[in-house]
Amino acid sequence: MRRAAEPRDATILAVLAYAGLRPGELRVLKWRDVRERTLLVSAHKTGRRRTVRLLAPLATDLAYWRTVCGHPEEDACVFAAERGSDWSANGFEKWRQRRFGELLAAAGVAQARPYDLRHSFASLLLHEGRDVIYVARQLGHGAELTLRTYGHVIEELEDSPQLPAEEAIERARIEVEAVKQRAGGG
Repeated sequence: MRRAAEPRDATILAVLAYAGLRPGELRVLKWRDVRERTLLVSAHKTGRRRTVRLLAPLATDLAYWRTVCGHPEEDACVFAAERGSDWSANGFEKWRQRRFGELLAAAGVAQARPYDLRHSFASLLLHEGRDVIYVARQLGHGAELTLRTYGHVIEELEDSPQLPAEEAIERARIEVEAVKQRAGGG
């Protein structure tokens, strides 16, 4: 999906997949919340704030996006609406229907929701050997929900070698570039 995306959309996908934000959390993310090693997330669902680990590939993506945006002020939304205002739920829904749908089609994926990318982050953390409590804190929910939702992933990875999340992302990106090169895409 990222391969077919413009920088804004690619960064949105990266934040959803590599930080596990809910769409509502993504819409209100401010540049001041992007820290050196974490994202400070305002969880409107729970009314709480949490810190989420900022994986190096995502930090690079966000730094690039900030440059593309012309280095906006700290109080600006990372993904502002067209005129620089906050990205409304309605605006996000329009993006989901138009752009996200196009990106799914480009990737050959029949159906998914932006929220589903959140599961990628949980799977990355579990694959690197993080415990359920850590993953639950990162996602902003309880351990019981994490076990219920990701128990099958935990079981599948039980005897697998651990792989750091950042390394898994880099490997995937290298593979996408190799496929692109083999297809003559640049």
